[in-house]
Amino acid sequence: MLKSLNKTLLGAALIGASFAPHAFAETAINALFMAQAAYSEADVRAMTDAFSKANPDVKVNLEFVPYEGLHDKTVLAQGSGGGYDVVLFDVIWPAEYATNNVLVDVSSRITDDMKKGILPGAWTTVQYDSKYYGMPWILDTKYLFYNKEILEKAGIKTPPKTWDELSEQAKIIKDKGLLATPIAWSWSQAEAVICDYTTLVSAYKGDFLKDGKPDFQNGGGLDALNYMVSSYKSGLTNPNSKEFLEEDVRKVFQNGDAAFALNWTYMYNMANDPKDSKVAGKVGVVPAPGVAGKSEASAVNGSMGLGITTASKHPDEAWKYIAFMTSQATQNQYAKLSLPIWASSYEDPAVTKGQEEMIEAAKIGLAAMYPRPTTPKYQELSTALQQAIQESLLGQSSPEDALKSAADNSGL
Repeated sequence: MLKSLNKTLLGAALIGASFAPHAFAETAINALFMAQAAYSEADVRAMTDAFSKANPDVKVNLEFVPYEGLHDKTVLAQGSGGGYDVVLFDVIWPAEYATNNVLVDVSSRITDDMKKGILPGAWTTVQYDSKYYGMPWILDTKYLFYNKEILEKAGIKTPPKTWDELSEQAKIIKDKGLLATPIAWSWSQAEAVICDYTTLVSAYKGDFLKDGKPDFQNGGGLDALNYMVSSYKSGLTNPNSKEFLEEDVRKVFQNGDAAFALNWTYMYNMANDPKDSKVAGKVGVVPAPGVAGKSEASAVNGSMGLGITTASKHPDEAWKYIAFMTSQATQNQYAKLSLPIWASSYEDPAVTKGQEEMIEAAKIGLAAMYPRPTTPKYQELSTALQQAIQESLLGQSSPEDALKSAADNSGL
């Protein structure tokens, strides 16, 4: 009797559950992001919460790793037969990810409104071989930040327009005893140093590759490394720069210990926040300088995209999430840490208010973005270059010899 009653109750419960208003099948997707620069972890979580409210049938599990772990985590998860549905990827990876079948070709999902509304340069972030492997999300380059108060004390009227002027102004600041080491860079043996090096290569009009073969050991590529070594040896550059990543540079600058720093967009509003920064209200920003007779400004393409992995069992839900995260409404709401990919956003006072100076710099910087080499063997090339730069900074090898060795070990 008791057994049959239990069965009846269980059956009634199951029938009731099937008609309950919240008994939809919830789909869970896993998304991988980075925990540094651009949008903060708190912002990504807030964006995702907004998506979940609008799409209660999709649950998004978030994971954050440092930028340095993003590539390997993505690739290793593919091999394990599970892992992530949505991944953040750098502009340097589509060639490798497309060639090795890591990301899904989403060309058929890109709408005409997306194509018309998004800045043309942003699309280069997710394209390889005329196909789209995701949506651009972070549109970024490195800018020259400067401490207005220190320049004023040094009697410097305008920030540098060339890299040589940067060295001259840093020397004035050092000689006047205002700061011992006025310049901060992210020159750790990591991808960060390649971004700074690329900025300089763009200023000196160098080439990474010619006819598919390394060419950075000549011309502008060699000039760029010679400049780095000269700045380091002169004592104008903070000696710890050889171990700094972008967050270290931000902290040094915010503490008032650098007159000049090369960094991404996100530093502007963070360094202007009086809660955390000693230099709030004194932060200036301009496009990275040029080289007399060669360039007016310099910039690296540091943009990133969101894509669907080929291992995803839920590509439709993954795309719905990507479309939300990259939408104009979401990007405009969080425009203080990463500028929007949408052209018309720059006419919206809600986006521009309080960061007019940053946006003026962006108009020049984003137009001057120079790509790191597009090759499926990018990781090998980058590793070889990182080592060459570090050896040169430490005086273990001349820039000429170090870059020749990197060219030989680049895998190209």
